[in-house]
Amino acid sequence: MSAPADWATPPTLRGRHVTLEPLQPAHADGLRAAAADGRLWELWYTNVPEPEQTQAWIAAALAMQAAGSALAFVVRDAQGRIVGSTRYYDLLPATPRLQIGYTWYARSVQRTGLNTEAKLLLLEHAFEALGCASVGLQTSTRNAASRAAIARLGAREEGILRQHLRHRDGSLRDTVNFSILDREWPAVKAGLRQKLEAHAHG
Repeated sequence: MSAPADWATPPTLRGRHVTLEPLQPAHADGLRAAAADGRLWELWYTNVPEPEQTQAWIAAALAMQAAGSALAFVVRDAQGRIVGSTRYYDLLPATPRLQIGYTWYARSVQRTGLNTEAKLLLLEHAFEALGCASVGLQTSTRNAASRAAIARLGAREEGILRQHLRHRDGSLRDTVNFSILDREWPAVKAGLRQKLEAHAHG
């Protein structure tokens, strides 16, 4: 049985500070510029394409999408500038469950309200439009900033997969698993909205 349409097509999600729109090959130049803001591909624990690999990276993301295992987005700031990318992956409509990941942002928008609102929009769609029972988030044990950011969302750490994947430099990666359950979502949502207000008035 094929997945329902809403699990096959990435939506456009709009907030005050950020818009998430379906990833397209035409976004390559914008993604290259975003990654160059901080030379993000040089961070060995991230999934950011080097400039000459951007087209292939987009093609791989869209192949995952065509196979029904991911929904990929570019992230635009309030001015419409492409500042990063994120996606849903490990889609399990029968549960229903998914993961949020493959997320990276230009250095100039890191630690701003933009990521908070992007996560709010992604979680809201997952729980309220797709009816997810749980949403997972994963990161490398070595990526302290990402680990702290996920915990700040209100997600619960639920264990480490040892030697689970490889980092881009070939070293083995231990993966930290976090999750948010549907019954936890109202409190997480309220917390994210509070954080957004604090950013707005900070």
